[in-house]
Amino acid sequence: MESLWHVNTKLPKFPKLDRDIKTDVLIIGGGIAGILTAYFLHQSGVKYTLVEKERICSGTTQYTTAKITFHHGLIYHKIFQNSGAETARKYLNVNRKAFEKYAELCRNINCSYEIKENYVYSVNNRKKLENETDALWRIGYKAELCENLPIPIRTVGAVKFPDQAQFDPLKFISAISDGLNIYENTFVRTMIGTTAVTDKCRIKAEKVIVASHFPFINKHGSYFLKLYQHRSYVIVLQNAQNVNGMYVDEDHKGMSFRNYNELLLVGGGGHRTGERGGNWNELRSFVNLRYPQAKELYHWAAQDCMSLDGIPYIGNYSQSTPNLYAACGFNKWGMTGAMVSAMILSDMVIGKRNEYADIFSPSRSILKPQLFINSGVAIKNLLTPTVKRCPHMGCALKWNSAEHSWDCACHGSRFSQNGKVLDNPANGDYKVQ
Repeated sequence: MESLWHVNTKLPKFPKLDRDIKTDVLIIGGGIAGILTAYFLHQSGVKYTLVEKERICSGTTQYTTAKITFHHGLIYHKIFQNSGAETARKYLNVNRKAFEKYAELCRNINCSYEIKENYVYSVNNRKKLENETDALWRIGYKAELCENLPIPIRTVGAVKFPDQAQFDPLKFISAISDGLNIYENTFVRTMIGTTAVTDKCRIKAEKVIVASHFPFINKHGSYFLKLYQHRSYVIVLQNAQNVNGMYVDEDHKGMSFRNYNELLLVGGGGHRTGERGGNWNELRSFVNLRYPQAKELYHWAAQDCMSLDGIPYIGNYSQSTPNLYAACGFNKWGMTGAMVSAMILSDMVIGKRNEYADIFSPSRSILKPQLFINSGVAIKNLLTPTVKRCPHMGCALKWNSAEHSWDCACHGSRFSQNGKVLDNPANGDYKVQ
C-alpha cells in the first residue's frame, strides 16, 4: 500500500539519535504538524529538536488527499450554534491565515500547488447546506449554495468556497524540512516530566510539543476520552474524469473527489477504526459502475483523529502541564489544522500571545454528545472477552480483513499481523499470542 505522494517524492533522510542531548523545545512527531512547527521555530532562532519514530511523514501525512482549505465540512454552523458567532469567526480567520501561509510558502516550492474551488455536498439534506451558508454569511463570509455538480453522485446541492487549493504534500515537506534539526528512527517510549526516553537515549527539554497524531501520555489531558479515530480509503484512477475542483460529502462515511494532473483520486468507504466499513471494496464497486474504463494505479488508507466538537486540540497538553503541549484532532482537515497548530504552538513556546489560541484549548469542556459515544465504545470493548488486547489501555483488538491488521475500536491503535504497532496511541508492539 503506497500513496501517490510517496511514489513521486524522495524525502530527505535524517540520522538516528543515539546519545543523550538537551534542547529548549522537543517536538515529538515528524508529520506535517511537527515539521511545520520545527520550521517556524527554526526561522525564529529557537533551539529545538524534532524526533520521529520512523521516517518523516511515514504516518498520516503521506496518506492525505492534500486539500488546503478553510472549508471544513459543515463546521461553521455547528460552531455558531455551540459557541457563538465570535468563535466561528475566529475559526474562519485563523484557518484562512493558515491557507495564506501555504500560498506564501508554495510560491517558491515545486509542489503542484493549484487553486481549486472546494465543494461540500450532501446527498439527502438540503437544510444542512442552507444552515451552513447562512452561518457563513452571518460571520462575514459570502459562501455560495450551488447545484449540478460534475461528479457521478446525485446530490441536493453543495456549499462552495472559491479559490482554495491542492498540492503534493511530500514535495512540500521535502523542501521545508531541508536543514531542520530532525532525528528519524527515534521512538519516544515514555516521558519523565519533560525528559523523553527512547530506546537508546534521553532528551532533556525545557518544553515539549507532542505532535504524534494521537497524544500518547495518558496521565494528562484525558485524550483517550476526547478523541476517537476514523479510517478512510483512497484509490487513484487513470482514464477517469476531470472534476475540476475538490468535492467532499458532509457525511464522514461519504465520498470525496479531486484530480492530480490527469489522475482522479476517489475517497470513501470510511468507518470508525476497529469497526466494519466499506473500505476499498465500496470504492471499487462504485468505480466499476461509474468509471468502467478507468484503471486503478494506487490505493491507500488514512487514519484521522476526531475531536468531540469538530475543533482541534492545540495548546497546553492539560491545565497542569505548562511546559507540555499537544496538537491533534484535526478531524480530516490536517493540512490547515497542521499549519494552525504550528503557528499557535510556535508562538506559545516563546511566550508570544496568539489571539486564536483560546478556541483550540485542549482544556475546554468535554461535555459533548460524542463523549458518551466514545465512552460507550470503550466500555463495550473493555468488556469484550478476547485474548487479543491493546497494550494502550486493554481494549479488545479486532481483525481488519481489508488491511490485515489488528485494530482497537476504543482509541484507534493498530498492529500488523506480527504485532508491530502501526498507529498510536499505543506506544509499543502487541505481543502476539
